[in-house]
Amino acid sequence: MTTPLQVVSAKLRIPVTETDHARGPADAPVTIVEYADFQCRFCGAAHASLAEVLRQRADVVRLVYRHFPIANVHPYAESAAEVAEAAGRRNRFWAMHDWLFEHQDQLDPVHLSLGVEQLGLPPDEVGAEVERQAHADRVRRDFVGGIHSGVKGIPTLFVNEVRHDGGYNVAELLAAVDVAATA
Repeated sequence: MTTPLQVVSAKLRIPVTETDHARGPADAPVTIVEYADFQCRFCGAAHASLAEVLRQRADVVRLVYRHFPIANVHPYAESAAEVAEAAGRRNRFWAMHDWLFEHQDQLDPVHLSLGVEQLGLPPDEVGAEVERQAHADRVRRDFVGGIHSGVKGIPTLFVNEVRHDGGYNVAELLAAVDVAATA
């Protein structure tokens, strides 16, 4: 006797809260939660696609970003995540987020400091926060939440709390958003 093959999709285990970094309408019918690493080139490609999805479905999609730095492969990923959190503390998370993805090949400490300056943030203060790992708990909490939700690689996207196992090009993401919006 055989049993039917059961396909199980991973579910988001850590619900979105007001402490998450979110872009788009809070009441959007579709929420995409992204686990990513600022130094990962695949996450950079997904960043461009997600920006286009947000542009094309501005009233439909809310994007939530969560840190998932793979430090053994990307040596600057954790400090980049901490810089983003330091910027977030100053209401500039998304500006720093975008800068980091647009400058993925320049995430060493010198370039990070220049990016902080370019955004008009205090480089000495941000540098001190990163040095003492003031935001490490936040980054670690996101990472552990990703593990609990079944994140095995990056980028990993959840569309309305269900892991998106398709690609992250614009067409596939728009299709997933449109299906989720009508579900």
